[in-house]
Amino acid sequence: MRRFVWSSPLLAAALAIAPLAAQGGGAGAPPTGPITAIRAGRLIDPENGSVTRNAVILVQGGRFTAVGTDVAVPTAAKVIDLSKLTVMPGLVDSHNHLALTYKEDPERNDYYITYIKESSELRAIQAASNGLQMLSGGFTIVRDLGNNANYADVALRQAIEAGWLPGPTMVTSGLIIGGMGGQFSPTPTMALDHNIVYPEYLEADTHDEIIKAVRQNALFGARVIKICVDCKRWGYSTEEIQLFISEAAKAGLKVAGHVQTAAGAQRAIDAGIWSIEHASALNDTLHKKMAAKGIWRVGTETPITLVGHTSAAAYQRTVAGLKNAYENKVPLTYSTDADYYVPGKTRGEVAIEFIKTWQDAGVPNAEVLKALTINGYKVSELETRRGPIKPGMAADLIALSENPLESLDALRDVQFVLKDGLVYKQGGVILVGEFLHGGPQNIRRAAV
Repeated sequence: MRRFVWSSPLLAAALAIAPLAAQGGGAGAPPTGPITAIRAGRLIDPENGSVTRNAVILVQGGRFTAVGTDVAVPTAAKVIDLSKLTVMPGLVDSHNHLALTYKEDPERNDYYITYIKESSELRAIQAASNGLQMLSGGFTIVRDLGNNANYADVALRQAIEAGWLPGPTMVTSGLIIGGMGGQFSPTPTMALDHNIVYPEYLEADTHDEIIKAVRQNALFGARVIKICVDCKRWGYSTEEIQLFISEAAKAGLKVAGHVQTAAGAQRAIDAGIWSIEHASALNDTLHKKMAAKGIWRVGTETPITLVGHTSAAAYQRTVAGLKNAYENKVPLTYSTDADYYVPGKTRGEVAIEFIKTWQDAGVPNAEVLKALTINGYKVSELETRRGPIKPGMAADLIALSENPLESLDALRDVQFVLKDGLVYKQGGVILVGEFLHGGPQNIRRAAV
């Protein structure tokens, strides 16, 4: 049962704050303002799989200021008692699409119909709702990789950073860049006369178009560049992928590659891409090459429990592929591609359902937690500012009833969420009162 507590009408949830200091992480002047002391019954460090009992965590100005068993609680501090819970860093979904929610009715789970029927404005509101749901599920960072209408993902990131509403830290790609047609197969009239592919995809086939597409996304707020490596039979060559990489680097951005074929994956690996999105085409040979080059595997491993979104045969291949990747020591992330509606589940609950695949692949719990946290921070390039519960880092954490090192299913019961030093969820209940304001609180946009 999901309970929501609103201190004002629902629309007021669009007026919230995410502190500026926390967005930038540990840089800048020492924190000021009220101090919060959190008593953690068990504190998990996913980096090494350790558990510290009876720790105290101090938070001030949206950042952690002290963590340990010998930390004194200041007299004037507000105390949050999580002594009966397991506290850990926030989770990361390294591949989602918050401004896309396709459904059985009326689209029959065909997102092409969703794109035609739902406006960018509607999808932006969906993104805000999905962001709230992801944060409630413990996901404090979402890497949002395209299929988000006309930059609705960037709008959500900007709104969260400006303090208009609570939500996860967003690492956004803007429009997916692909060859003519993107992932669609439009008719000549629809493609040429009506330009139906845009803005779901940004078409780039020539050297100059590739450069311009990267620069457009960078200009409009991308934090990573997403390309369709092989969405069409011809796909991008190794040299063209390298052009994407070099052009993105000028803007300080990495390149994520949507891959559907082994040949496309090979070209992406040869080019030195940052991450390969989706794992259906990957095999033992490619995994070994990815491991050697340190290329992130963002596999989006759909569980068999999400009926209608995979098949028994496909799931068997998915589980075997994840197991092989783990055995080959490929850098693994937890990623979902959970861009659809499952009746009875929030977007956060759909996203955490993907632990089932990791369990069936036999990946140890400690390694799954690392994929959900440490590796997620790294693939998002946030690990020096946000993620770990350490002094100077942005104050994001979650608390669970049980210990996920013992059972991953503990992740299904998030009781407490702290985002940028503010309580978003307590006792399993969402609380937005601390976030509500009548205007943007962070006038200067913070760096992700």
